[in-house]
Amino acid sequence: MNRFQQAAGAVVGSAVGDALGAPFEFGPPGAFSARFPVPGAGGEMCGGGGWDSGEATDDTQMAVLVGESLLERGGLDLPDVFARFQRWAAAEPKDIGLQTEAVLTNGMPWDLAAPIHFQVSQRAAGNGSLMRASTSAVHFAAAGREATMDAARRIAALTHGDRAAWEGTAIFHELVRVTLEDTDPLAALPDILALVHPDHRTRYATVLAPDWHPDQATEFNGAVWPCLGSAVWALRTTAGFEEALRAAIDLGGDTDTVAAVTGGLAGAYYGLDAIPARWTDPLHVPLPGFDGRVLRLPDLLRLARSLGG
Repeated sequence: MNRFQQAAGAVVGSAVGDALGAPFEFGPPGAFSARFPVPGAGGEMCGGGGWDSGEATDDTQMAVLVGESLLERGGLDLPDVFARFQRWAAAEPKDIGLQTEAVLTNGMPWDLAAPIHFQVSQRAAGNGSLMRASTSAVHFAAAGREATMDAARRIAALTHGDRAAWEGTAIFHELVRVTLEDTDPLAALPDILALVHPDHRTRYATVLAPDWHPDQATEFNGAVWPCLGSAVWALRTTAGFEEALRAAIDLGGDTDTVAAVTGGLAGAYYGLDAIPARWTDPLHVPLPGFDGRVLRLPDLLRLARSLGG
């Protein structure tokens, strides 16, 4: 499989998972399969819960903002990424995480907003930095392990002061990188975990273990470690892109983000051609605050290619 197939699979797969899971957010386990019991029958991009059919949420919107900043600024410009996030948040998107909104609207400069929020709240281990990591993971993959994990941590820290969020995003970056290098990401997990900060290694080792199941999670899957663990579980226990996404959404809870993370991993693993056209055809990504722009599949493919596909 060529690199573009995998890179585009990661970017488009994450967006597809986001849009597919959004109507089922905070619903019960099994709701997706209850509504669509026959795999491949169609109609799964159903919309609902305030979302149009195929409409991507804040997960993909923020991923696009990160990707476009990387391209337009010629690399990682953290103040620019933060400013784009602020412009987007000020336009009142349909959905924005409570943690992310608090940081982007607290009036503090880019390098202080998240640390000060965490100092006050002591709560910043949500999955809001993990959910937007597909574009940066593709972009930094060519730079190698240390560079991609460092970039992941730095981008995560813009909105999340808890290092748990940084480490989860760094693991995702590295999983995508090794997949683009045609290495089995599941086999690479022990080596990746060795690079996780010691304060957080045990927690991630638990949720990424081969025998872990999301039913064993001790926190809601809106937290970063069970979210990532659930996505890896969905990849590990299924045999194709569509099956992995169904498994992720059927977990219930924070379905759009768990499916976005799963879609990024499974898209890189199985490639763009494994993503059903009935899911990519209606896919669209509005960008509040950016002149009414709406990205569709061709735009996401151009973005993936420019980022390093």
